[in-house]
Amino acid sequence: MLGMRDRPGGRDRPGQPVLPAGPGIGPGWMRRLLDVTVAGLTLLALWPLLLCVAVAALVSTKGSPIYRQRRVGQGGVAFTLLKFRTMRTKMPGPQVTPPGDLRVTRVGALLRRTGIDELPQLLNVLAGKMTLVGPRPESVALAVRYPPECRFVFRYRPGLTGPSQVLEHDDWVLRQVPDVEGFYLTELVPRRVATDLKYLEHPTFARTVLWLANTVRYLAGADVPAREGRSRRSLTGLTR
Repeated sequence: MLGMRDRPGGRDRPGQPVLPAGPGIGPGWMRRLLDVTVAGLTLLALWPLLLCVAVAALVSTKGSPIYRQRRVGQGGVAFTLLKFRTMRTKMPGPQVTPPGDLRVTRVGALLRRTGIDELPQLLNVLAGKMTLVGPRPESVALAVRYPPECRFVFRYRPGLTGPSQVLEHDDWVLRQVPDVEGFYLTELVPRRVATDLKYLEHPTFARTVLWLANTVRYLAGADVPAREGRSRRSLTGLTR
């Protein structure tokens, strides 16, 4: 996994895009108010659970319980994403984590399956680096290898959850391909970007609440009925 020097050629400068993405597009004031309210109340309500998870991550991974990685944020500007650590330290591997990856501990697998490993990102939401619903923030190392027609997605503020995270779950295929990162970039990324695009074209307050509800349903193991489908607009057309 990459650390603070993800940017090719050295350390990225604060506020400077790590790749060209165009003008940043953030949430409107209603979505921002929802971000702050939900993130703040959730952290306040779950702090005992978060403390217990941090101890479990510390013991199981033999490393810092909080994992930090530079990800691409709104407008292509990098920020430090926070997660509970789920992998053993000092074990090399690809940037993409396929099912059954030996780097993931048993505790880490449970945290990933339930989404609990993502909860520290509520601090990123409060800081305005992420929003509740949007495209997932990509690592800098993978973002610079995105297909050109998909890079427009880096204009948007990344989300804690989103349509592609709820609907697109073909990660099991990664177990069967020899080039995990190559398959992810050429096959999965275009599909996920297309799925997120339908929401990003009209990210209303009501649709944001809908995808939050869909995320809860998904994590609870229920079917998600509100599939809006992929956008009919050309991905290439939105990059211009």
